[in-house]
Amino acid sequence: MYIQRRCAALVAFIVVVLMAATGCASHGGPDLDRAWWDTSGDEKSADQDRAERGVVYANTYLTMRDGVRIAVDYYLPEDRRSDEKLPTIFLQTRYWRRPDLRGWVTLFVDETPEELERIIGAGYAIVRVDARGSGASEGFRRMPWSPDEIADGAEVVDWIIAQPWSDGTVGAVGGSYEGTAAEFLMLNHHPAVKAVAPMFSLYDVYTDIAFPGGAQLSGFTEPWQALNAALDRNKPGELIWWIPLLVHGVKPVDADEEEAILEKAIADHAGNYHVHDEAKLVIYRDDPMGEKTIAQFSPHAYADEMRREMPPVYSYSGWYDGAYGHAAIKRYLTNGDTRSRLTLGPWDHGGDDQMRPFAKAAPTDFDHVGEMLRFFDHYVKGEDTGIEREPPVHYYTMVEDRWHAAAAWPPPATETSFYLATDEMLRTAPSSANVVEYDVNPTATTGDEARWDCLVDDVSVTYPKRRLLDRRLAVFDSEPLATDMEVTGHPIVDLVISADSEDAQVFVYLEDVRPDGDVGFVTEGVLRALHRRLSTDEPPYKTPAPYHTFLRADGELLTPGQPARLRFDLQPTSYLFQAGHRVRVAVGTRDAGHFAALPNEPTRLSIHVGGESASRIELPVVAR
Repeated sequence: MYIQRRCAALVAFIVVVLMAATGCASHGGPDLDRAWWDTSGDEKSADQDRAERGVVYANTYLTMRDGVRIAVDYYLPEDRRSDEKLPTIFLQTRYWRRPDLRGWVTLFVDETPEELERIIGAGYAIVRVDARGSGASEGFRRMPWSPDEIADGAEVVDWIIAQPWSDGTVGAVGGSYEGTAAEFLMLNHHPAVKAVAPMFSLYDVYTDIAFPGGAQLSGFTEPWQALNAALDRNKPGELIWWIPLLVHGVKPVDADEEEAILEKAIADHAGNYHVHDEAKLVIYRDDPMGEKTIAQFSPHAYADEMRREMPPVYSYSGWYDGAYGHAAIKRYLTNGDTRSRLTLGPWDHGGDDQMRPFAKAAPTDFDHVGEMLRFFDHYVKGEDTGIEREPPVHYYTMVEDRWHAAAAWPPPATETSFYLATDEMLRTAPSSANVVEYDVNPTATTGDEARWDCLVDDVSVTYPKRRLLDRRLAVFDSEPLATDMEVTGHPIVDLVISADSEDAQVFVYLEDVRPDGDVGFVTEGVLRALHRRLSTDEPPYKTPAPYHTFLRADGELLTPGQPARLRFDLQPTSYLFQAGHRVRVAVGTRDAGHFAALPNEPTRLSIHVGGESASRIELPVVAR
């Protein structure tokens, strides 16, 4: 039932593939402040007017340098003149470029939805491919984003610019897996690729998705492996029995009338890499994961090479998008290109929903497609959209419900410390030395509507029942705040702990306690004590957070009963604590349902407070 519930996202995927070519549809929703990018209703109306061109869909197989055939879909304006040349939006997916819907479903689902028509109407062709070893494409997957898969991208771009409808320019975009594929496309340094937008996607595979803080995120890798295995076998019914009532499987290429190539492709996929099985054997970043180490399919490891002749890059994510908000920040800071941009919104994975503290999430009214069109219109089509005259960084402050622009990340802030104390309090100055004993509760969890769930499931991130779930944790509350306090940036925890074991995973949550006692989630972080040693070397990417290498050479077990310092970051945020509210820090050693348990977990965690230990949280407080 666990896998079945998690992989219900496939149903949403089937619809989303048809709902938005970029992987992030825009919905109607609550009336927010007008977005910073939406300056003219007349301009928006003009964009909608030109979107009524109709769409022609076609597909084909392209044969790669080694004989592997890649399935390609392309979409063109129905009214395109024979001499009209178009720039192309290019997407590479691992999740079927297009499902083969049953006939009755097409009566209710528009196979050329508004969002796709809008991109076509804005003057683009769209090309979407099944990545090597997936969907209707042949080959097998030695790892995600393998060198062969990256090289395939360049060959597809060669094909695009050779088409009579192409003007020779390409913009690469995608969300999640597709976003990383778009980023890796830059390794080819293809001159036709003029701009890249990795949306809601990782940068460091180890810390951003597989092992945040060194803790194995099995709540992602296990269902993700099950989802991909079912797709690779072209048997989605293995996940949920009734899905075949909606789809036959992956869309075959039309020329493959007998589906012989599709049959061979599915047979090829039997050799695919299984990420969860391999992740279970990994502890350190430099441990082998299949044929390679995890760094060898991680974009950050190729940052220097990507920066050579780099096109403009739009890093784009949300505060509740797993750990991908920090990924977007790391990418933006490391790239360092003055034309690149960073946007962090109140979103979960994919950006369909807007998160609202103390309330259910609601569909967002942010126009993701429109924002991407502004970016590509400027850098691919050469139109002056005004994007270069804006500050490069935009972020949304929760509770305040307001967008902010900045010249850099993070914005200027004052480090403000709150110290853990023995009476379940956070204080503004350290108390006398003492120890808070926490009897480990193995059922501690963030529930099934957490930031990690939206990576594999069609759920909204709400973190419900925090007041109840905090009873399983050690909690520390401040006095009621006298004034509003904006926290924007990277909260840092500095804990001194001891345990009755040689290792521990320490989870820390920053929360907001209302005067009525209700508890709202702000952000979280985790560090496996084995990886606590801070690096004194230059990190492989730029980040405002403390850097741990997670290498085997830097691993250090705890000595049971002996104090050890853990200094690590929580996921970045921008959040307004209101006057009268309390700041809460909650500490535990488990997040059941998301992170794998250690073989020998502690039964008691001692948190050393006050004195020289002075366990604390450091909050980046922005002046208001």
